[in-house]
Amino acid sequence: MINIQSELPLIIVDSVNFTYPNGTVALRNINLNIKKGELIGVMGMNGAGKTTLIRTLNGLIRPSKGNVYINGENIKSKTVGTLSKKVGVIFQNPQHQVFSNTVEDEIKFSLKSLNIKKEEINIRTNVILKTFNLEKYKEKSPLNLSGGETKKLATASIICRDPDILVFDEPTLGQDAKEIDFFIDLINKERKKGKTIIIVTHNVEFTNEYIQRTILMADGRIMADGPTHKILTNNFLIEKSSLILPQIRQFYNALNTIGIQCPEEITTKKDMISFLVNYLKSRGSKV
Repeated sequence: MINIQSELPLIIVDSVNFTYPNGTVALRNINLNIKKGELIGVMGMNGAGKTTLIRTLNGLIRPSKGNVYINGENIKSKTVGTLSKKVGVIFQNPQHQVFSNTVEDEIKFSLKSLNIKKEEINIRTNVILKTFNLEKYKEKSPLNLSGGETKKLATASIICRDPDILVFDEPTLGQDAKEIDFFIDLINKERKKGKTIIIVTHNVEFTNEYIQRTILMADGRIMADGPTHKILTNNFLIEKSSLILPQIRQFYNALNTIGIQCPEEITTKKDMISFLVNYLKSRGSKV
């Protein structure tokens, strides 16, 4: 017997429109399918509708028209509390997401709504604090953390709940190289657990290196949806979205200009380094 539901995309956004009370049209006929386990980037200019779109996934915004389905269920009648167990959203401004007296209490508060025993809450809290290197701050007020530490805490308070879908809004904004490396390691670990991850970002370099599928939005519409290396190397789409070509693509173009023909499949730093090493070796250079 075929399980029809298992063949459905995990997330279906069906003809969704949304207009704010002031008349601003934020989403225009959005149609989107996302499979379980996908890692997706959502890009576009400010005001393109990115944040509004992700807020429809956890019920913070209800479509003016259209429907959102998660695991085959229409979420129209689901409460935000119910949806938060399936969809975890880490917002761009983590200060708006934490409010407990201590770091430890913030994690425990997040876990309490799962209706698990106190012993389990304590175990999970200790594990998540260790995972996010927040143990030394557990008695500290979230208000006294740095921006990077606050973002970690906001992320930890969602990850501890183990939702199937993780949504990050500008996770690399204001983060240093060490914090970005931590985030990359985190999403890799979560993907191995089968999690579906959606990342809203303006970071072209990050998207180009680590995200396989990109959704490009403009004026409340999906302008393009496909393999990242095709979208972020399309001059028309880049110009229309006020983005810039990834540095690797700029370097790729420069090499072609001086007569070094690069294969089209070169899209990442690793690809480029491998090509250049082989290119130099073929010309007798010692590498």
